[in-house]
Amino acid sequence: MSRHVAIVTDSTAYLPQTAREEHGIRCVPLTVVLGDAALEEGTEISARSLAEALRKRRPVTTSRPGPEMFAETYRAAAEAGAEGVVSLHLSAEFSGTHDAALLAARDAPVPVRVVDTGMVAMALGFCALAAAETAGAGGTLDEVVAAAEKRAEGTSAYFYVDTLDYLRRGGRIGAAQALLGSALAVKPLLELTEGRIGMLEKVRTASRAVARLEEIAVERAGEARVDIAVHHLAAADRADQLAERLRERVPGLAGLHVSEVGAVIGAHTGPGLLGVVVSPR
Repeated sequence: MSRHVAIVTDSTAYLPQTAREEHGIRCVPLTVVLGDAALEEGTEISARSLAEALRKRRPVTTSRPGPEMFAETYRAAAEAGAEGVVSLHLSAEFSGTHDAALLAARDAPVPVRVVDTGMVAMALGFCALAAAETAGAGGTLDEVVAAAEKRAEGTSAYFYVDTLDYLRRGGRIGAAQALLGSALAVKPLLELTEGRIGMLEKVRTASRAVARLEEIAVERAGEARVDIAVHHLAAADRADQLAERLRERVPGLAGLHVSEVGAVIGAHTGPGLLGVVVSPR
């Protein structure tokens, strides 16, 4: 379906394919470098392959898409009839993806608004869905951007990792914090705040960390009508159990998504990741 305003995001939104197709959302993949191989997230490397590589301590890095990939995507949207594009991406604190999109937007055949959502995973995905719904209802470029920014402002993301070592290696959390966590044998609960990863709480056991993650999500949801996503890496049973408890405990639950994160985020968190995104409508 041709839309007046096209929506573009990147592969770290982890939107279900059905949702992307239903809303006409275009997705530009980031790259995972595993040994000597550069692989596109979502098509050329699976979360299972990544988790196995991380367990074996094989070198894994990530890189942004090139501006030419965004330029091609913007051209394709224009050729399909779009008169403008809203391009929504993961936090610029994590990746140069936002900068690559800005470079491509300069020479695009239609106006392109590039938005740093400050989010990642379905926290970004919910922003893209809000933008797509506004575009589908005939919203202007400014209205579509406003819808995405409003959704980002209200969305919270919390997560648990078995170890801070992967975040430390990737430069996503300070070495001092990571070493402190290891020395005290604590299990960290983290949150996205102002586009960065911050320490939320430290608890003593994995089971207590998961229970606390549940409590935080329930408190954040309150009585509001919310969408929730539960993410994991190589922890499907734990994710399913958490999702079922949230389904029972959140009275205003509108939609619940459970999915394994892709290789880009997984490379920085490691196996055992469990995350919850709470996004009021």
